[in-house]
Amino acid sequence: MPKIKTKRAAAKRFKKTASGNLKRNKAYKSHILTKKTTKRKRNLRKATMTDATNVKNMKKILPYL
Repeated sequence: MPKIKTKRAAAKRFKKTASGNLKRNKAYKSHILTKKTTKRKRNLRKATMTDATNVKNMKKILPYL
């Protein structure tokens, strides 16, 4: 079997934690920030875990993570 290629766009956006979960950054923090509250923008800074419903697909596109 040939090697499986990693999707490079996904590899740049996701990191694997020690427990094997996938960590990601939140969206909606790049522009149109004036109408968003300070609290909302502050919470968007924090990283979060990838939802369990997406993990199966993520493991497929990131085979060597």
